[in-house]
Amino acid sequence: MTRRQLFGWLSAFGAAAQTAPGNAATPATAAATPATTRPARLTLTDAEWRARLSAAQYDVLRREGTERPGSSALNAEKRPGTYHCVGCDLPLFSHTMKFESGTGWPSFFDMLPGALQTRTDYKLILPRTEYHCARCGGHHGHVFKDGPKPTGLRYCNNGVALRFEVAA
Repeated sequence: MTRRQLFGWLSAFGAAAQTAPGNAATPATAAATPATTRPARLTLTDAEWRARLSAAQYDVLRREGTERPGSSALNAEKRPGTYHCVGCDLPLFSHTMKFESGTGWPSFFDMLPGALQTRTDYKLILPRTEYHCARCGGHHGHVFKDGPKPTGLRYCNNGVALRFEVAA
């Protein structure tokens, strides 16, 4: 098998996996949370999303883009408070869940109950777990199994997709 054939096969596998049932463009697999704790779904038209979000926010939340590492002021945020989805204002993370991962993106070792949904992402051929806001479906980032205790997880979030609310 040539290198070109290998990459062609892997690309076809990734495309097929993305179009398979359960891997739709919207989050399909809910995090392990009872249905009663999930927020009501917010559905807007593309025009409404464009009017609500900045160009960078739209790219990340609606087109699953990624901001440049180190570009978010939230990387240095240390005050007590809550991180909300910039698209619908759903609280996603507490300041107590944040840690410095050294990746250049705000990182958290846990999420607030019912805040996120996950699905498998094959964009880089190898599968990764991407997560979305449970209310508006906005893309926030990927979760990896290299975080600190107690969960061992690292929710690597695009800062442009978050709004920080200082605790009262």
